[in-house]
Amino acid sequence: MDHRSLQPTQADASLLEKMFTQARSQNGWLDRPVANALLEQIHDLARLAPTSMNCSPLRITYLVTTEAKEKLRPALAAGNVDKMMTCPVVAIFATDFAFAERLPFLFPHTDGKGFFERNPHLVADTAFRNATLQAGYYMLAARALGLDCGPISGFDAKAVDAIFFSDAQLRSNFLCGLGHGDPSKLFARHPRLSFEDACQIL
Repeated sequence: MDHRSLQPTQADASLLEKMFTQARSQNGWLDRPVANALLEQIHDLARLAPTSMNCSPLRITYLVTTEAKEKLRPALAAGNVDKMMTCPVVAIFATDFAFAERLPFLFPHTDGKGFFERNPHLVADTAFRNATLQAGYYMLAARALGLDCGPISGFDAKAVDAIFFSDAQLRSNFLCGLGHGDPSKLFARHPRLSFEDACQIL
């Protein structure tokens, strides 16, 4: 059967709109709170997605109070200040470069911790790649549960690390606003590459 000929059900189409076709990176936010319980629901979904050796190196710090967000302000690029300061929740997606310490729990059927101790040159790439994957999974889970996302990379990562992380093994990757986006603040969607421009089949 050619699966390309299958039409999505109404429920499938609605979910695809939430996650992809109607979803946008947000530039502004409605004044609607985000419950902590919803953040836990998002985590419970996103944590199920695959990572290499189940290493799960993503760590998230949520900034929800005005005091916490004000600590972030000096590290933000000027164009991102309003976007982050007015957001109900700012998530700092960080990478734990000591992820192997948890492998006896996360990957118990083999000695994953020992593998990375014997191959330290593999730690940085494994940590960064998989934490970034997890952050992508997280945003899809957030969208599926009704939130909008506003990821940014315009910030001083070293400053964020110094402000929020006492553990040198934690390093920020990118920031993401979470909430309900203000449609009046959106730009027209920019073009994307076509299948022919981005892909090849060998």
